Amino acid sequence: MSVLTRNEAQTRATLLDVHRYTIDLDLTTGDETFDSRTVIRFSAHADADTFVELKPAELRSATLDGQPLDPGTLHENRLPLKGLTAGEHELRIDASMRYSRTGEGMHRFTDPTDGETYLYTQLFMEDVQRVFAAFDQPDLKSVFELTVKAPEGSIVLANGVTEHLGEGRWQAAATPLMSTYLVAVAAGPWHSVRTEHRGLPFGLHCRRSLAPHLDADADELFEITKQCYDRYHEKFQEPYPFDSYDQAFVPEFNAGAMENPGLVTFRDEFVYRSAVTDTERQTRAMVIAHEMAHMWFGDLVTLRWWDDIWLNESFAEYMGYQTLTEATRFADTWTDFGVARKSWGYDADQRPSTHPVAPENVDDTASALLNFDGISYAKGASALRQLVAWLGEKDFLAGINTHFARHKFANATLADFIDSLASATERDVHAWADAWLRTTGVDTLTPVVTRGDSGPYTLQVEHAGSRPHRIAVGLYDQDVSDDGGQLTLRERVDLDVPQTEPRSLGKRPALLLLNDGDLTYAKIRFDAESFAAVRTSLSGLPDPLTRAVVWNALRDAVRDGQLPPTAYLEAARTHLPHETDLALVQGVLAFASAQVTDRYVTADERPAALSTLSSLCRDLIRRTEDGDNPGLRLIAVRHFIAVAAQPDTIAAWLAEGTVPGGPELDPDLRWRVLARLAVLGATDEAAIAAELDRDPSATGQEGAARCRASLPDEQAKARAWEAMFGGDDRTDLSNYLFIATAQGFWQPEQADLVRDYVPRYYEDAVAVAARRGPAIADAAGRWAFPLHAVDQETLSLGETCLTDAKPIPSLRRKLIDQLDDLARALRVREA
Repeated sequence: MSVLTRNEAQTRATLLDVHRYTIDLDLTTGDETFDSRTVIRFSAHADADTFVELKPAELRSATLDGQPLDPGTLHENRLPLKGLTAGEHELRIDASMRYSRTGEGMHRFTDPTDGETYLYTQLFMEDVQRVFAAFDQPDLKSVFELTVKAPEGSIVLANGVTEHLGEGRWQAAATPLMSTYLVAVAAGPWHSVRTEHRGLPFGLHCRRSLAPHLDADADELFEITKQCYDRYHEKFQEPYPFDSYDQAFVPEFNAGAMENPGLVTFRDEFVYRSAVTDTERQTRAMVIAHEMAHMWFGDLVTLRWWDDIWLNESFAEYMGYQTLTEATRFADTWTDFGVARKSWGYDADQRPSTHPVAPENVDDTASALLNFDGISYAKGASALRQLVAWLGEKDFLAGINTHFARHKFANATLADFIDSLASATERDVHAWADAWLRTTGVDTLTPVVTRGDSGPYTLQVEHAGSRPHRIAVGLYDQDVSDDGGQLTLRERVDLDVPQTEPRSLGKRPALLLLNDGDLTYAKIRFDAESFAAVRTSLSGLPDPLTRAVVWNALRDAVRDGQLPPTAYLEAARTHLPHETDLALVQGVLAFASAQVTDRYVTADERPAALSTLSSLCRDLIRRTEDGDNPGLRLIAVRHFIAVAAQPDTIAAWLAEGTVPGGPELDPDLRWRVLARLAVLGATDEAAIAAELDRDPSATGQEGAARCRASLPDEQAKARAWEAMFGGDDRTDLSNYLFIATAQGFWQPEQADLVRDYVPRYYEDAVAVAARRGPAIADAAGRWAFPLHAVDQETLSLGETCLTDAKPIPSLRRKLIDQLDDLARALRVREA
């Protein structure tokens, strides 16, 4: 397939204005393909040649201004348009298109619970070409008129309000000007809940088999949606720019959600069918807020080219967390951001694949796709939070509203945005942007506390890096008379780094914490006295966001080889039993198990590490016996299952259907227990099949695939490997079943059993990625990589693969990141 380059896009944008797409989709032609008929009305500014993109199963006909084009001239995904003259044109395309099983293009899913079939589009970046012909670049905005013929009993959703015309035909209202990648269609026997807010129709939609679970949460979902909608209208002078607001929870969705105007699509795991914590509800609410922010950042004003992805994602990420904090019951969202999202940015920014928040070298769409990562989301949002701290929210919002007014229903660049901000302030925003958005890497801030012969203590911050930072420094005194060693905030002082002169502290604090409040993006270190206070009194810090900053600093120290992994486990063992914030408990346990226990300690040290975590989880379970904190208890139960080294306790839970004292084992917990029993060799195929009979849902199918791949049996491993890498277009696993199988396959406890598959991985991953495309390439690189194999041989094999095998860009990027993480794990072990 030919990828679109920046130069090609710029050339075509100067040549064409695209006025209107009239699209007719027939989704009743069979299980493999659907019909797509497209009329594109556009004008050319000069005589020239150009092309239109599409990826058909069959191109039946094409005409330009009534004259037939030769379908045989379609090369890969480009149909040439030769000899265009200046003036108005009409292009007609009639094609058959393939349904997707990978969440790209028009995805088709049949619900195993009831046999109902659902269809939805995900057209991001280049996948509109899988559904209809298009001049596929973000700065050729157009009006879209859509008609869909759907199977009997289906409801069709789209960017605008839809009307049923009879006999399965649906018409969507014409859209305002928008980019091709934002067109959205969803068809199927949806269960819908509808309301109205400020004269606008709002809807929630899911598969019928999830209807009771959506109904149970509909009030909460609508409340969050309305609160965010109202708050954005207080912040933004431009009103919501579309005619409706539907939120569809769709199956086998690759991302968290997609900001299609008027029809946001979410992964339907957000329709909770098992117990979840309040932090998980907060995460769902944040995604709602994030996607609604995109209605302005990305949909109303759209990037001109993919080097400005951050103008979409960083803003939606920042606005999502900030607006949720301001407008909803979730007042501590920045704590969750600090412990769960910010580390994503820190990790990505220290790999060879790092890039600036606003890169200048995104030459084509394949390169652009790689930049949807922790830098474009978490680092960019952190940079904006720092910008607001430096600029002030009033000037920040004034600049944003100027930006909307200047570029609504059009496209903009970083330079346009900085000019809008500069119009609202006397500060040098251009210099700030150069320092923060055009550079890579993570700065490190280290306190140096000194005292003169008789004077007060002073602070000088050592600054490794180049960015200016406005931070708060927390000065904490310690009361060691109680068991926890309570830390009390004496003062929080503002500081600009680099400093012009040392800062006076008065008397020496027990803990000096840089970046208290987490307003900047930087690794922080502790002086010796402060680290001693952290070790004894971390849980005595009064504010959860402050504790998040400390836990992140400890995490960074482990990853950098400055703190032994076992010391992190000891800190968790000491302080988590006293922690009250669920996001912190979840974040610390996740790092302790997935990174420290599974990768950073050696095989000989792993049993003791598992024992430490198991003991910690037992303490949390005991602490919650009174039922006052079901969220904390659920987290503890989940992690106890995940780190169980012996099957007896969790097998008894499964047999009894409950944890003593609760909770009862819902489908999620039952599959978690069964998967761990499979790893430990304490269950079999018959038990997995019985559980699947009990829960035949799509989630149950994934649970069974994960369990079967986890069995410590040569035949089970061979079947799982063949399912992932040996299929064809007819037998290929869907994206979700591929991921579930990959999650089960590699287990640290089974290293000897799967040793021969490690060298096979690289060759087979390259092949399946080339055959099945970016979504499966991403899954193969992320989930099917042998994470447990922390050794030089695995690293060398991977480096050879990168040099010799030429993996497609999406897999290559994943392998670069995985191999860098592997090298880091080796360094941590050596340190």
